[in-house]
Amino acid sequence: MAERSIDEFRARRAADNERVLATDHLGVKRFFNLDTAAYRDATDKGGLPAATKELLGLVASLTLRCNDCVDYHMERCVDAGFAASEIEDALHIGLIVGGSIVIPHLRHAYRSLDALVEARGEAPESP
Repeated sequence: MAERSIDEFRARRAADNERVLATDHLGVKRFFNLDTAAYRDATDKGGLPAATKELLGLVASLTLRCNDCVDYHMERCVDAGFAASEIEDALHIGLIVGGSIVIPHLRHAYRSLDALVEARGEAPESP
């Protein structure tokens, strides 16, 4: 399967979401709303900041081996201001939890991280 760029991911995700939401199915709408609400900042209620939730989403996505989910949460983590080294540390946790089966998705995550960091105008960190 050919890899796709972050821009291709964004375009495909937007088009696919538009198609899914066009069904106007109440259950789908409720789930999408629940998903959005889960990642909101909850510090006013003693909960977690939205940025931390995105980092948790990234780790969960890696362990569940969903590259689309990895890309979505990776972009949100970069936008939230996490340094590449912080994201890499979170990816390490995902690898430890998920084991060797996660390695192909870890490779994908690093390619996505590099592309997002470069798009932000920074040089990717080298090992």
